[in-house]
Amino acid sequence: MKTKLLLLLLMPLLMLHKPIWTLASPYPFAPSPQVPHFSPFPNSMSASSPGMVMGAEQRQMDSHKKMVIAIAIASTSLGAVILSVLCIWIYHTKYPSKSKGKNVQRSDAEKGLASAPTLSKFSSIKLVGKKGCVPIIDYKQIEKATGNYKESNILGEGGFGCVYKAQLDDNLEVAVKKLHCENPCAEQEFENEVELLSKIQHPNVISLLGCSSNEATRIIVYELMHNGSLETQLHGPSHGSALTWHLRMKIALDTARGLKYLHEHCYPAVIHRDLKSSNILLDAKFNAKLSDFGLAITNGTQNKNNIKLSGTLGYVAPEYLLDGKLTDKSDVYAFGVVLLELLLGKKPVEKLAPAQCQSIVTWAMPQLTDRSKLPNIVDPVIKDTMDPKHLYQVAAVAVLCVQPEPSYRPLIADVLHSLIPLVPVELGGTLKVAQLPQQVLPANPHEDSSP
Repeated sequence: MKTKLLLLLLMPLLMLHKPIWTLASPYPFAPSPQVPHFSPFPNSMSASSPGMVMGAEQRQMDSHKKMVIAIAIASTSLGAVILSVLCIWIYHTKYPSKSKGKNVQRSDAEKGLASAPTLSKFSSIKLVGKKGCVPIIDYKQIEKATGNYKESNILGEGGFGCVYKAQLDDNLEVAVKKLHCENPCAEQEFENEVELLSKIQHPNVISLLGCSSNEATRIIVYELMHNGSLETQLHGPSHGSALTWHLRMKIALDTARGLKYLHEHCYPAVIHRDLKSSNILLDAKFNAKLSDFGLAITNGTQNKNNIKLSGTLGYVAPEYLLDGKLTDKSDVYAFGVVLLELLLGKKPVEKLAPAQCQSIVTWAMPQLTDRSKLPNIVDPVIKDTMDPKHLYQVAAVAVLCVQPEPSYRPLIADVLHSLIPLVPVELGGTLKVAQLPQQVLPANPHEDSSP
């Protein structure tokens, strides 16, 4: 496309720069006019004077020279204009406008704000200040809302504390992360997450509602995600029974959209660094949102000398684990592992013996590329419920994402575009239900089967 545009821009210049001999006559391929014969004897009344003829010829040559000079000047000017346009076009192609990125971020942020609850409309919530633009909620109120951090209200556990379900208002249920910050790393993660989430707002990124602190305790308040984490849904008591093939593809698509926003629409770009199924949360409609940004970094700060190696075994990209090299392709690798979890229903690392573990990538890779073996390793919950072509396509995407060499992995934008056609329109994709095989459609006992 760029080559065609370049040729179109240069075409007028190439057409104007013809050899000089073609410019001497308006008809370059016409035969040269015959030079009149002048007799040295003035005995014919029709013969012209030699001086007059030479003067006319001189004027004709002068006019031709002027024409050549004028066309040369016009060609040079046009060439300069085209060259300037080309330079500007190449510059903007190579260096996208930062303001454009900021505008995209703002529009996506507006979408996030529109879908997230805000504390301003709840008058019963006691705010005691602000941390930047983040509301600081009274600690005593949070303590009361969690039932004094009652064990039955625990939603999940992390490295530095637990996440609790809480009710700050009659109409507002929230999730409260309680961090014990005696460890400097916990304090750093708290500061990092609050700072990043206060700027990052998107429908597929968890919404930060507020924060609080009390001595060495730090609190982060989020919107409540009623269906918990993807890890709990896949590997908990239900073993993925609530997740149909289409819901799994929707979750993958939502996750890819969240990552694409971080990688391409945030300025500077954000690398999550700890993408995993436990950090993908699901709301009441199974919309997926990225969470836990304590380890996230902005692009340009990933120097292995000042960034501690962090992450979760099974999701960490090989180049980061071995060389400390961290890029957006590290997130793509982790996404590929999550995609394998959705496809196979297995954990990223499974124990074979007390001292022996096996990675889902190592185990599945030989079978993912074999169409005869692939259907046999799919999660039994979704086996035979999808179009085989869609199954092969998702497997191919997963294989590309978990390639050992980062340059072989696709950008998350490419992954996103490959998943959109596999998700039904009503779930955020472009797939029409009429295109699906009959066995994929759920049975409806109240539906008339007659044509």
